[in-house]
Amino acid sequence: MTNCVLCKEDLKPEEGQLIWRGDDCRVILVNDPDLPGFCRVIWNRHVSEMTDLSYGEREHLMALVFAVEEAVRHVMHPDKVNIAALGNMVPHIHWHIIPRYKDDAFFPGSTWSQRTQESPPSKLVERKQLAKELPLAIKAAIASLS
Repeated sequence: MTNCVLCKEDLKPEEGQLIWRGDDCRVILVNDPDLPGFCRVIWNRHVSEMTDLSYGEREHLMALVFAVEEAVRHVMHPDKVNIAALGNMVPHIHWHIIPRYKDDAFFPGSTWSQRTQESPPSKLVERKQLAKELPLAIKAAIASLS
């Protein structure tokens, strides 16, 4: 599908950083100033629904999602991790792995809801520093799946 934003593989720096790419999936560290550590696991081929994948593909994808979640928890020390696959705006299989904190801008709502507060600037700086450790941690978590 030519107009799908997730089918294009070239990533602008303001969108995020490619952390890992396999034959079927890739992992992106999203550049979100309000949510440092926000990652996406994206299926490389344009597929809309999880049930369009084979059982083996589903298991592979979810193993990657859980590996990323584990790395995010280990590095970012969030109060909670949100994992979501919506696809309403972009019907291409992708999973969001989002570290959440009681002081983040959207807590207790979803990250797509209205802001409820301002995150303490010092906490955002600290979390942005931690997020720099995610690429290595995610690659290690994925390598441990083999």
